[in-house]
Amino acid sequence: MSYPYVLLSAAVSLDGHLDDTGPDRLLLSSPADFDRVDAVRASVDAILIGAGTIRADNPRLLVNSAERRAARVREGRPEYPLKVTVTATGDLDPGARFWHTGGAKLVYTTDRGAELAARRLGGAADIVPLGPGLDWRALLSHLHDVRGVRRLMVEGGGTVHTQLLQQGLADELQLVLAPLFVGDPAAPRLFGPGTYQAGRLRLTETRRIEDVVLMRYEPTAPGTGPLPTAADRHWLRTACELAALCPPSRTAFSVGAVVVAADGSELARGHSREGEDPVVHAEEAALAKIDPADPRLAAATVYSSLEPCARRASRPAPCSELILGAGVRRVVTAWREPDTFVDAADGTGVLAKGGVEVVVLPEYEEQAKAPNRHLVG
Repeated sequence: MSYPYVLLSAAVSLDGHLDDTGPDRLLLSSPADFDRVDAVRASVDAILIGAGTIRADNPRLLVNSAERRAARVREGRPEYPLKVTVTATGDLDPGARFWHTGGAKLVYTTDRGAELAARRLGGAADIVPLGPGLDWRALLSHLHDVRGVRRLMVEGGGTVHTQLLQQGLADELQLVLAPLFVGDPAAPRLFGPGTYQAGRLRLTETRRIEDVVLMRYEPTAPGTGPLPTAADRHWLRTACELAALCPPSRTAFSVGAVVVAADGSELARGHSREGEDPVVHAEEAALAKIDPADPRLAAATVYSSLEPCARRASRPAPCSELILGAGVRRVVTAWREPDTFVDAADGTGVLAKGGVEVVVLPEYEEQAKAPNRHLVG
């Protein structure tokens, strides 16, 4: 499955409350930050909010700047991003401003909710049933593959933000902190209780905007099973970027690799033919930089732009055996090894036989192939 880049956006008070606090509509953002949000909206392909936010806030979700809308049109994009909402029940107010402003609208719901949504909305929106329950992975895959959405901005509410973060599907969190205390115990909070991914998020930017502060975070902790997370995609992109650093060769692939602990800490990285070693492989180079007794290896993930090798002539042990020997039990890769140098290469099979979970993300295959075009066309 391929997903769009998912950006969560929210403003919160110092005591952690959202700004949709009822009919008084306490606004936490500053005018300058509202303009920043408008710019972000203009940059994305779609904006998503939950049905509860439509009921509570009655938003329009528009790009307000005429200049930004005109720029979208010049780029060959619709004047407004696609507006998306999610509802389990289909209980939607046809009089809400969401349906009567901006461009195209899309509703994701359950099979049962689709019937009610169709009766309520008529032709005001496209309605997509996802089955007996709401499935965020199916939703994001449909947005990407069917609707062509590459960047998705999610503006709430708290339940939506919570679910996307807990399932590891958010690529970025843009959080604006306002210098206010709400104090109302009934006011909604940004995130709900539950199990979140391990590890600390990476802070990528802080910016003062009048009297508020913008903080941008990215998740770093790898996934733990066969389903990829946003952090998995981030680290695999990093591995593919490392492959571009390899000295060119006519007799070996250019590969990048990163080893990441369960808490999102980078343990090591490497690339083919690194340093003074003309035959070293990427995974081999990365693992050599880690103490074999490091207890974090057992729960770590190896990200490699190319499937770890199963056989090689230049070293006694192929990379798949080095990974097994290190105790790593999860590998994420972009590209299965072709028969260019080794017939019927199957590093994935060697790893799986040894109890390693191998996750292949084919959406990064072209990036992994890029530094190897002279070998595979």
